[in-house]
Amino acid sequence: VQLQASGGGLVQAGGSLRLSCAASGRTFSRYSMGWFRQALGKEREFVAAISWNGGSLYYADSVLGRFTISGDNAKNTVYLQMNSLKPEDTAVYYCAARMFTIARTPTEYDYWGQGTQVTVSS
Repeated sequence: VQLQASGGGLVQAGGSLRLSCAASGRTFSRYSMGWFRQALGKEREFVAAISWNGGSLYYADSVLGRFTISGDNAKNTVYLQMNSLKPEDTAVYYCAARMFTIARTPTEYDYWGQGTQVTVSS
């Protein structure tokens, strides 16, 4: 599976962005997908995940109620809608994939996209 993340950019605090992660491969529907982020000088952290069948959604406490993860199997794409953005959301955002079961930790994911920069100004 190859992943291509896009949609990052510069936005003012309180604004919104939608990230996309396009996947290649005919068995995309069997993969659970996650979004992670890494701020400068910090470890990569979990943001959100969606199970392979869309039945389970996980969110980090810091983004709950502001971010929404969704998937479109017909387009082999997963999205991260980010609303009410804060300066502390500034980071490189990565999408990742793993077979079947949903997970929160980076080490549980097998495939990674290249990352897209999100910068939130105050």
